[in-house]
Amino acid sequence: MGARGLLALLCLCSGAALAAEVVEALDVGRFVSGQTAPPAPWQLLRFDPRVAPTQFRLREWDGVAALEASADASMALLARPLTVELSRTPILCWRWRVDAPLHNADMASKAGDDYAARLYLAFSLPSSELSLLTRAKLALARRLYGAQVPDAALNYVWDNRQPIGTVRPNAYTERAQMWVLRSGAAAAGGWVSERRDVRADALQAFGTRQVQARLLAVGADTDNTGEQAHAGFAELHFVPPNQPCRFSP
Repeated sequence: MGARGLLALLCLCSGAALAAEVVEALDVGRFVSGQTAPPAPWQLLRFDPRVAPTQFRLREWDGVAALEASADASMALLARPLTVELSRTPILCWRWRVDAPLHNADMASKAGDDYAARLYLAFSLPSSELSLLTRAKLALARRLYGAQVPDAALNYVWDNRQPIGTVRPNAYTERAQMWVLRSGAAAAGGWVSERRDVRADALQAFGTRQVQARLLAVGADTDNTGEQAHAGFAELHFVPPNQPCRFSP
């Protein structure tokens, strides 16, 4: 092969390698107008059969094809399994809204552990990232509550009283960290866009980026306070760090 042929082949191979490195956005919750029931693989996730479940449906909401969550002294999440390479697409984007924040919720107490809207991510971690004590606690929790108990979880929440940016353990377990992205009524009544680096947030919350996202869920829960909440979620997707979120106009 001559020099020109070799150069052309190298250029072609380099171009193919560059093309192979282009990472596309991963849609995990783009809903379709005209449907009413959440599509597979979304499914209802209840924690206590004695508690009424939050109701979910699809609807067109101010021009946005959205998932609506309506809570009335109720608790449930709408969840789906995740297969996402966070090393390549660590940025989670979504839109959400609430009609109003809750009045009596207080994330610092079990009695007040309610949220007008929350987005939940469950992770598995390498055993090397879990202390012996943590592994023992998780084993006990799984014997009591089932194998679905994750190694760790992040909850992005719309709170009623804590300042934006507050990060603290859930009132029930330190393996679930609560992250306040919105608080109060200032942004209520309209769609708000979010962009979070999940790996960076996991590092802050759990001291490691070595997390595998296994489950994504959304919901509104008011079983502790007995209040009502009305929330919406739309256009959930992951993108690489150097790409913008891909929200509809």
